[in-house]
Formats: sequence, C-alpha cells, structure tokens
Amino acid sequence: MNGRGVETMLLRDIYEAHHYAFTKGPLTWEESIHECCKPLEADGTVPSDYADDIIECIHKFGPYIVIVPNVAMPHSTARIGQGGKTAIGFMHCDTPVSFADDDEEKQVKTFFTLSATDQDAHLKNMQNLVAVLMNETVLERLKNIKSPEELLEIDAMLSE
Repeated sequence: MNGRGVETMLLRDIYEAHHYAFTKGPLTWEESIHECCKPLEADGTVPSDYADDIIECIHKFGPYIVIVPNVAMPHSTARIGQGGKTAIGFMHCDTPVSFADDDEEKQVKTFFTLSATDQDAHLKNMQNLVAVLMNETVLERLKNIKSPEELLEIDAMLSE
C-alpha cells in the first residue's frame, strides 16, 4: 500500500470514480439527499431510488446521518445484499443544508454518501470515513472545498 492508509485512498477513490458533486444551494434536506446520491446513481453503484430509502430512514429515525457539525453521512442499510456496489460519494453544498430547525449542529455542507454490498463492507466504509474526519485540518478544508481536485490535495496532505 506504499505506506498510505486506507483513509487517504478513500478521497482519491472518490475522485477517480467521479463520485462527487458540488452544489450551490439552497436545498431542502430532502433535495440534498437526492443530489448527493446522483454521482453514485450515475454509474449504477446505487439504484435510482436509494435516496428515497435514506429519506425514509431520516423521517423515521431523525437526522442520524449528521455525524459531526457540518458533515453528514447519508446511508441506508435497507437494501444491503440486493445489488449495487460498495463505494463512498462526496458532495459539497455552498449553502448549508438544515436537517433540524434552530440547531446549528445540524447544518451541513459536506456529505459523504455510503453504499455497500454487505454489512461488513458498510462498517468498513464507516471506519475509513471516520478516520478521515478525525483530522481537524481535513474538516476545515472540506468546509470550503470548491473543486474535485481539492480532494486530491487533501489526500496528499493526509499521506504526508
């Protein structure tokens, strides 16, 4: 692995698979879920109704996908094992998306959308993403990211 951790490959993999989107907003939280799933839908990684599964889960369980202020990890395990591929997508929205009125910690600009073929792959995706998000410098860079190439810059920074 050339001394590089899986967590740094995650950002490069997102870039190389074209699993990213950049939006201006403003978006409702439902619109943001549809938008962040589009890069994964484009190549068949997830079915076209995957966003609807996530939205249904958020209606049922609340904004469980907001894992830290400014960052959401949209995912649903409803269809694990029913086709699709294991991957992580990325979306940045210039205008914060509100997942809970009057709660600053539920405002999101950075989305990492997970899809997995089985429960083990789903947990591994989450672990790899958490390893990236534990880096405060990375979180700051992601808040203001403007281009897909910046994913590669952050990847290079993580591998130093």
